[in-house]
Amino acid sequence: MKKPITLFLLLIGFSMLSKAQSNGSHAINASEKAEVIKVLDEYMNTFNAKNLAKWESTYQFPHFRLASGSMNVLEKTGLRDSLHVFAPLQKAGWDYSRWDHRNIIQASDNKVHIDTRFSRYRKDGSKIGTYESLYVVTKENGRWGVKLRSSFAE
Repeated sequence: MKKPITLFLLLIGFSMLSKAQSNGSHAINASEKAEVIKVLDEYMNTFNAKNLAKWESTYQFPHFRLASGSMNVLEKTGLRDSLHVFAPLQKAGWDYSRWDHRNIIQASDNKVHIDTRFSRYRKDGSKIGTYESLYVVTKENGRWGVKLRSSFAE
């Protein structure tokens, strides 16, 4: 009598695990995690290089940014110019940014929520500020990219 109950409980457990993977859980397999972290590394590296085209290649479109009390939507690549994106940051003394942490808090097969914190720095290495953010990275058309950023940065 115990074997059928044990088997039944195991089947329910596997069913729940499968559902968690499609609806979000705190786990992600190692290769998917590596791909997501690689996208975030590329995102930061191309941002620091002030290479707008390469930076936007790490996005999914439409791309959303919620900051300073407003939602901005970028429908496709190539709609902005580098001067308008990077000049205000540079005027404030910014030279580069660096991730302080990136913690995956929820994941499914095609969407990952990442609790992040990054800092902005001047050329001399002094810190301008530190900003908490939530990034949503999605897998669309076979590739991972940053779909949404919600940040406390200006």
